[in-house]
Amino acid sequence: MFNIPSRTEAIKKYKANGGKVAAVLPIHYSRGLFRAFDILPVEVWGPPRIGTGKSAAHLQQYVCSICHNALSYIQQGGLDIADTILVPHACDSLQGLGSILLDFTPPRQPVFPLYVPRGHRQSGLDFFAAEFHSLYDRLSEMTGRFPRNRNLLASIEREEAADSLLKELHTQMRFLPSSNSAIYKLIRSREYLPAEEFTQLAQDILKMEQGTPRQGTPILLEGIVPEPMEIFDALSNFDAVVVGDDFASCGRRVYPAGTSHDPFKRMAERILHAPPDPTRGNSFEERQAHLMEMAARTGAAGIIFYIVKFCEPELFDLPILQKEMREAGLPTLLIEVDLNSPFSQQAQTRLGAFLEMIQ
Repeated sequence: MFNIPSRTEAIKKYKANGGKVAAVLPIHYSRGLFRAFDILPVEVWGPPRIGTGKSAAHLQQYVCSICHNALSYIQQGGLDIADTILVPHACDSLQGLGSILLDFTPPRQPVFPLYVPRGHRQSGLDFFAAEFHSLYDRLSEMTGRFPRNRNLLASIEREEAADSLLKELHTQMRFLPSSNSAIYKLIRSREYLPAEEFTQLAQDILKMEQGTPRQGTPILLEGIVPEPMEIFDALSNFDAVVVGDDFASCGRRVYPAGTSHDPFKRMAERILHAPPDPTRGNSFEERQAHLMEMAARTGAAGIIFYIVKFCEPELFDLPILQKEMREAGLPTLLIEVDLNSPFSQQAQTRLGAFLEMIQ
């Protein structure tokens, strides 16, 4: 329904116009900082279906497939088109992957780590702003460019405008005249499209809002990344509609607009004021309140925890979250997945049984 370029198409178009590309691993970073240097950040959530043959020599088998696939993909040359690689410290596994790329199997591109603070203290904001300033210095050294504060703020504000539309897509999800899978293909294009292209696509579909909700059992999704994407077709086949999500790649990155006139503090406060996230140290009480508010606002009949196997930040909170959700009257289902496996028949059977139970 939407003519959405692929990652490869977006990269080739941007580089053909003289820009550079940064491959960005999960989760939190500032798109505006990279675009101020004419670098397009393209996120690498795995990618799926790569396999772990090359990464097995460096990572334990109980490390999640996001890290395994990313390392294998880099070693296969899948990111050779990128000019640099950013590895945010989202969890211990990603920090370990960053160390491997920096110290043991360095790729041809420069690798930049980014340390994300935990908690809500002023010191965390100051630390994160300093991290962005350090990344600015490294990008300046790499490109020979030195964007001024006003250019940085203009770039950040462009991303804020795009994120406001991303938020509206999430808010109006049930009223958009399209399928679960088509809506999430658009939402996930935020992972790699320039802000101006994503803004145009989002505005086009929001103009098509039909005013009446799509029919079906309303469902929330929670997890790191919606892979395998076949879950959206499976939900549609069972007459279920996704009305909201708490995916780290989607709903948790509906960043609010910043307020500071210091561009580095503004980048930091946007991320630190985002929806609760275990990789940023938010408590399960904060996450529970966020999920319950979302369920009440959307009228969700249940929540599906769609979890990548061995994802420690998610799995630590999962038992308590499921217990609290059920006691509050919101049914839950856990589906564990691997990025290298398709959406299984067993998962489809469990999904169908769950939806039949809550209808």
